[in-house]
Amino acid sequence: MPSTFLFAQLAQSEQVGWLSRKLLGVTLTSAEWVLWLLVVLSVLSIALMLERAVYFSTHRLADSEALAVKLARGEFEAVRSAIQGKKGMEAAVIREALASSAQGADTVEQVIASTVARERPQYERYLSFLGTLGNNAPFIGLFGTVLGIIKAFHDLGTASVKGAAIQETVMAGISEALVATAVGLAVAIPAVVAFNVFNRQLKTLTSRTTSLGHALVGSLRAQRPAGTPGEGR
Repeated sequence: MPSTFLFAQLAQSEQVGWLSRKLLGVTLTSAEWVLWLLVVLSVLSIALMLERAVYFSTHRLADSEALAVKLARGEFEAVRSAIQGKKGMEAAVIREALASSAQGADTVEQVIASTVARERPQYERYLSFLGTLGNNAPFIGLFGTVLGIIKAFHDLGTASVKGAAIQETVMAGISEALVATAVGLAVAIPAVVAFNVFNRQLKTLTSRTTSLGHALVGSLRAQRPAGTPGEGR
């Protein structure tokens, strides 16, 4: 009986091509490295989420609506003192726009656009990693599941036992393989949620910054003398 099983295995191996045997040898290795990869990516994503949360909370103005009202009223000195030492896109736009206010509203508009374009990438940093991880972590987990299932069926084909023992071997291998898919989803879902939340916060912050810029430009145009060219009359 053992000799018959051995001959069957040799005949089966001869039917498989060289490339297939090499690839099968690679895929029959343990899929545990996929789980470790997902764990490392999960830890890294959590660290980036915390870093971005701290950055967004410390680089914003809590009273931007009140500052917009003051800018519209022309209270530039009060606004300048209010943003003293503040960080973030809103504070940078107001600070540089006020510094160039003497050059006219058109110049201030260009300064505002330039400052927003410079500051925005600081908020977008690491967001692409979270988005990519959220989109691809399930596929990494699925890859580990496929490797586990391949190994389970290979063990089934080479097993010399019969009956319930074979079922236990296959079911145990498949259940372990499905863990990789579950871990991949567990890594992807928080990353996608964080990516969407931070993108939404960035859009809100950009809108508030634009509102501050419009308030300042509107105030400068209103202060322009009636006879100044380019007033739009």
